[in-house]
Amino acid sequence: MTTVYDVAQLLKKYGIILYLGKRQWDMEMMEYELTELFKHKILDREVYARARSILKVEIDKEKAKNNVVD
Repeated sequence: MTTVYDVAQLLKKYGIILYLGKRQWDMEMMEYELTELFKHKILDREVYARARSILKVEIDKEKAKNNVVD
């Protein structure tokens, strides 16, 4: 797993398909859904950590691109 697309495909395996209209929002919601899957012990720690790190990097890139300060 190396891209946001890969994370989306992982979520799709669990019936989670997201489209909120803005890439940053989509990724933030993916991060939320990943956390919920992990909390309910559906994802193991390694998969969760990898997917979440991919999303964190991409969310930071989107924020920088849109000049959003957190």
